[in-house]
Amino acid sequence: MTPRERYLTVLRGGRPDILPRLPILMQFAAEYIGSNYGAFASDHRVRVEANFRCAEDFGLDQVNTMSDPYCETSGFGAPIEYQRDGVPICLKPPLEDDRDLSHLTNPDPMVAPRMRDRLDQLRAYRDHGGDRYSIMGWVEGPAAEAADLRGVSNFLMDLLDDSEYATALMDRCIEVAIGFARAQVAAGADTIGIGDAIASQVSARVYESLILPLEKRLVDALHGMGAIVRLHICGNITHLLPGIATLGVDILDVDHMVDLAEVRRNVGPRVVLAGNVDPVSCVMRGPAEKVKQAIAGCYREAGMPFMVNAGCEIPAATPPAHLHALCDPIAP
Repeated sequence: MTPRERYLTVLRGGRPDILPRLPILMQFAAEYIGSNYGAFASDHRVRVEANFRCAEDFGLDQVNTMSDPYCETSGFGAPIEYQRDGVPICLKPPLEDDRDLSHLTNPDPMVAPRMRDRLDQLRAYRDHGGDRYSIMGWVEGPAAEAADLRGVSNFLMDLLDDSEYATALMDRCIEVAIGFARAQVAAGADTIGIGDAIASQVSARVYESLILPLEKRLVDALHGMGAIVRLHICGNITHLLPGIATLGVDILDVDHMVDLAEVRRNVGPRVVLAGNVDPVSCVMRGPAEKVKQAIAGCYREAGMPFMVNAGCEIPAATPPAHLHALCDPIAP
């Protein structure tokens, strides 16, 4: 099977030759090809080279567009500063001191430089990788993007003190995410990842009443485009699982502090679980044999459908041998 065939086989309920491998690589990938995080985040050509090289060398089944949380935020008008060896910095959230939504720019994916750069990356994957690999685009979820625009503390307070405003802001974020996702699918993405990390920091009540309906709207829109949907919420999502189970996502990333058996009980037998080896204490620190044992244990706990992944991003300091161990072929 090709990597893409393997990936689609699992999603369609079939039995692949080996489990698909989907680890999240950003700074690791940049440094693996002798580049740096700043170049990786700012230039799609670096991301394309890094993703293809890692896919070939470590046996990955998907290439993706992930780099940092501020692609759409930049399109909304936020100034972004690139760092050589760290995540880009949003110098000033556009709504930090001014809540007026009418002051936000209206991002056009074809024009906004960082959004256009992501589309260029997807076209390069499509043109040079053909159908060999699954290709994943990315959008920020409603809570994550709202937090980027308002600042995390302000947004969390908005959820509690002015839910009407928080909902209006997230609604605006969803409109942009849907348009951006549509452009990414047209550029070659078969899958769209949704990152909504801040959601793990709110109560189940706040999540289900305010954030979940907007995530559901986004998921339904993505499916309407024909995209596969992968949800990534960093942190402990145990209390959110009953709500997440209603979203209808195809793939759910699971962080290392969440019990995979509990996730399976909540989301049912059809959702593909991806995870959830501890990326620091296990993958980075090893040894390699421990990494192999850990991912095999995750598979036993989650059962099929399952794809190999760490709980979150693979740290830059991870020895390549440990990533090889994570991606060592496992027959289902």
